[in-house]
Amino acid sequence: MNNPLFVSGSPHVHANESVKKIMWAVVIALSPALFVSIYYFGLPAIIVTAVSILSCMLFEYLIQKYLLKGKNTLGNGSAVITGLLLAFNLPSNLPLPWVIVGAFVAIGIGKMAFGGLGRNPFNPALVGRVFLLISRPVEMTSWPVPKSIWSFGVDAVTGPTPLGVMKMLAMEDSVSQYGDYVDPLTFQEMPNYAQMLFGQMGGSFGEISVIALLVGAIFLLFRKVITWHIPVSFILSSFLLAGALYLHNPACYANPFFHMVTGGLILGAFFMATDMVTSPSSPWGMIIFGTGCGILTIIIRVFGAYPEGVSFAILLMNAMTPMINKAFKPKRFGEKVKN
Repeated sequence: MNNPLFVSGSPHVHANESVKKIMWAVVIALSPALFVSIYYFGLPAIIVTAVSILSCMLFEYLIQKYLLKGKNTLGNGSAVITGLLLAFNLPSNLPLPWVIVGAFVAIGIGKMAFGGLGRNPFNPALVGRVFLLISRPVEMTSWPVPKSIWSFGVDAVTGPTPLGVMKMLAMEDSVSQYGDYVDPLTFQEMPNYAQMLFGQMGGSFGEISVIALLVGAIFLLFRKVITWHIPVSFILSSFLLAGALYLHNPACYANPFFHMVTGGLILGAFFMATDMVTSPSSPWGMIIFGTGCGILTIIIRVFGAYPEGVSFAILLMNAMTPMINKAFKPKRFGEKVKN
């Protein structure tokens, strides 16, 4: 007799929620960070975002229609989320052909090669981002200097990110000199904590404003689109490890608060590590997953070749998700009856 039960791929939703509603809730949550990015980087941020989203939608449509020959899945909004998150992980001055290449890798290799939404083991946007970072390191690490859209001046000026400067100072055991550092090419002073909180610093344009990202995160938590388990364990573990290193040698390691407000840690913790498809399903599994992401992020930032480690950390933990799910299975109802 055929089994009448069929278990579909993730994400699994209940009540009056749907995949489409969840995806558009994430779009709404990311809107404050997008507005801040447009404020500081202007038209280039809009263009990169639009090209990334449209490219992801086009590639998903073409692959679904002509290669997989299946039902059109654009309506669920997942391609829009992938395009938006990919754009958030790019410099606003990245040449548009490479934005399109990143979208193809994210959708074609990171998602549709595994059968589409619910079957991909890795976060598609991060697959596209890491591919671009490895293949085009110069373009992916040339950061425009942020400025208000109401200011005037040369748009092509690029400068270092706070994490990049801290990485350089750490190699010289002079982390405490960060506040006095001035970029020799742009003559830009390093942003203080208030500026970093509100987004006035270089970096991937979607990750710069911690305040805007937290506003969106609160919205997702309130809507119960995500739970606290992964973000809290991600942030707490990275804070504790960074704090331990700082206490061990303040001249060589940045204080933990610096790690919290720079780079993509907040973006990754709330919007990418919480991806329903590529993260564990049980509460304890989520905590283990988030803790691993936080520890790996700091290890890569401090001891790795790149100043940023969020993308690599999440992808590595994505690979661990099947094992975590197996180790932390939900409690079964009922009991086995002995004959």
